[in-house]
Amino acid sequence: MVVDVLADNPLLVLFIVAAGGYWIGRIRVGGFGLGVAGVLFTGIAVGAVDRRLSLPDIVYQFGLALFVYTMGLAAGPGFASSLRRTGLRWNALALGAIAAGAGIVAVVAEALHFGAAKGAGFFTGALTNTPALAAVVEKLQGTPDANLPVVAYSLAYPASVISSMVAISVLQRRWRVDYSADATAAGIAAEQIVNATAEVEHPLSVSEVILASAGHTLIGRVRHDERLAVAEPGLQLHPGDQVTVIGTRDAIADATRILGHPVPDRLDADRSRLDFRRIFVSDPTLVGRRIGDLDLTGRFGALITRVRRGDTDLLADDATVLELGDRVRVVAPPERMGEVSRYFGDSYRQLGGVNIASLSVGMGIGLLVGAISVPLPGGGHFSLGSAGGPLVVGLLAGARRRSGPFVWQLPAGVNLSLRQMGLVLFLAGIGTRAGRSFASTITTAGGWALVALGFGLCMTLAFGVLTIGHKLLRMPMGVTTGVLGGLCTQPATLVFASEQAGNDTPELGYATVFPAAMLLKILLAQILLAVL
Repeated sequence: MVVDVLADNPLLVLFIVAAGGYWIGRIRVGGFGLGVAGVLFTGIAVGAVDRRLSLPDIVYQFGLALFVYTMGLAAGPGFASSLRRTGLRWNALALGAIAAGAGIVAVVAEALHFGAAKGAGFFTGALTNTPALAAVVEKLQGTPDANLPVVAYSLAYPASVISSMVAISVLQRRWRVDYSADATAAGIAAEQIVNATAEVEHPLSVSEVILASAGHTLIGRVRHDERLAVAEPGLQLHPGDQVTVIGTRDAIADATRILGHPVPDRLDADRSRLDFRRIFVSDPTLVGRRIGDLDLTGRFGALITRVRRGDTDLLADDATVLELGDRVRVVAPPERMGEVSRYFGDSYRQLGGVNIASLSVGMGIGLLVGAISVPLPGGGHFSLGSAGGPLVVGLLAGARRRSGPFVWQLPAGVNLSLRQMGLVLFLAGIGTRAGRSFASTITTAGGWALVALGFGLCMTLAFGVLTIGHKLLRMPMGVTTGVLGGLCTQPATLVFASEQAGNDTPELGYATVFPAAMLLKILLAQILLAVL
């Protein structure tokens, strides 16, 4: 009776899976918890009860597209720069692991006589790539083996998710990883921005101070003969002047030595002549513009000293590009602060909304790109699918920030909410779909063999990637776990890694390797189907 009611109400099934998965994900045993991946395993359990409880395809397709597109938007601004720095090495590690995984699958499938359909499906499940599975199923459409890849996929998929999480959990304890210190040492973690007051001992300009500190500090206020003003780049400083130096503690110490010596006074304590305020950037016309192009000092006698983006404070400079939802810390005369606030918009309510047109156009373009079919030598074709297409477009749109009337970027809070919603929809949908096949196959000897092989392969890849990345290549552990999630193109692994790290470094590794990993797995899955 209950099953009949649920079968007639797929929306109710979705909410049950989401809520149940949330609570299961919060359970921790020995410090290990599933997190949002609990939704996946709850979905498998529900789907195993009755085939009719499988959620419609549109649920996981929409969730996957929404998740990867919003993640691409968030990662886009830093994606190109990460490739120039160390991204090529990260991609080499990921692609090497994928190629090794395909080689192992080919050998095992040949030795155990899996056959082409089961072998290719096993590869897509072990590397958790739904678009690659879709490409394999499409090539087998209308044949007796059309269901074999799905069964193999459903057995290997959970093994891959669990293996990645177990490997991360075990090795971070074994190596006693301090994610924050690890990222800071590698120069990819944002350090706390503070300020201090220094007294000038010899003549020099504000520009000279900033240049000498390699742009790691900023001069905010200058007190000269009891007159207080914001610091302009060309402003000349004289002995006896006091200035507010803004930056990290180490950078402030270096700048203070250049200026003269520290003093206990706090120039920002006097708000009668210069006030400061955090202001939201909610005016879409400012998105993608550099702070230096706004001429705030000439317009309002104002200066931006910091930009808070998400949970991170950034030191502002002329090259800093504004994003929707940024909170800028502005120093300005009290009587001009209202004008400055109106200029930036400063509307929390406006930031709480979603530009439906830009979101829909961006995701639509992503799905169209994902549907493009590229012919392969010797016949066949491959496409990016509903995951790869939106991700690539999201990365490009995020890096561009805006195009004419379209503001691609979303406020950080909105982006996170949509990303989490997409992930839950994807995990619930794919879990309920795999549940029945998983239950029917796991009861057979061949099913248990596939599960065991899945765990063996995935554990080998996970421990190998983490060890090579963190210990041999000296990559920060947070980035390495993100690379692991990216080579598996597995959102659940990414979320688990981010929860363990407590920062965004896994997302950097994930977004850097995801596009190439997606392409390679789609291609290798079809090659395995042809050669086995």
